[in-house]
Amino acid sequence: MKDVTVRYGRHARALTTAVEDVSLTLVDGEFTVLVGPSGCGKTTLLRVVAGFERASAGAALVRDAAPAPGGGTGIVFQQPRLFPWRTVGGNLAFALARHGVPREQRPSRIAELLDRVGLAGMGRRRTWELSGGQQQRVAIARALAGEPRLLLMDEPFAALDALTRERLQEEVRTLAASSGTTVLFVTHSAEEAVLLGTRVLVMAAPAGAPGRIVAELPVDLPRDAGTDPAALRAAPEFARLRGELTATMREAATLPA
Repeated sequence: MKDVTVRYGRHARALTTAVEDVSLTLVDGEFTVLVGPSGCGKTTLLRVVAGFERASAGAALVRDAAPAPGGGTGIVFQQPRLFPWRTVGGNLAFALARHGVPREQRPSRIAELLDRVGLAGMGRRRTWELSGGQQQRVAIARALAGEPRLLLMDEPFAALDALTRERLQEEVRTLAASSGTTVLFVTHSAEEAVLLGTRVLVMAAPAGAPGRIVAELPVDLPRDAGTDPAALRAAPEFARLRGELTATMREAATLPA
């Protein structure tokens, strides 16, 4: 993104500027987290990258092309948004078909995807038979069906209980580290941002002004699959980074417009 501005409304007097003059570059294999209060434009930027919104000014490109739904980009929303009339496997089969995977290859791909998200053998289950955490795992598997080079995640764990949230955080962290997928992740939580991200971008919309990126925090913590999540959360460096990010977020909320 280069100087991206997004405005809503059809008439000059009704225009609302959601974000203004935002520049952002994602590097291959990076796990970038956007953090900030509600209304600062985090989801708006994610939707621009996904191709669901167009920039009113500035330029947004994904691998030198205009952003468009699909096209090597996967997305996970706050809610799973699964097809309730399909089985778990049926939801994944639909995604695989959309990505051009031949019918005869789909059963093995479905089994592989379910195994990756810890739901092996559950392809015949109905989505309404699953817990909220299991449904979100299916949503993640669906996003991975097209082997995306870029994965967008919009507060995917916000509606889950604390224990399920921690488990899925650990799974996504390991999955991203092992696959090398580039991730752009939206959250309100400083702890979640430090745990998952290799880089955290702080957004703010001070005094009702348009949202913008106001700070950047690099996160240099162990990311290999063998890292013990409990030990990582207890590490002094994790606590330091979480405290620094929390303080930065508080300062950003008091910036002048």
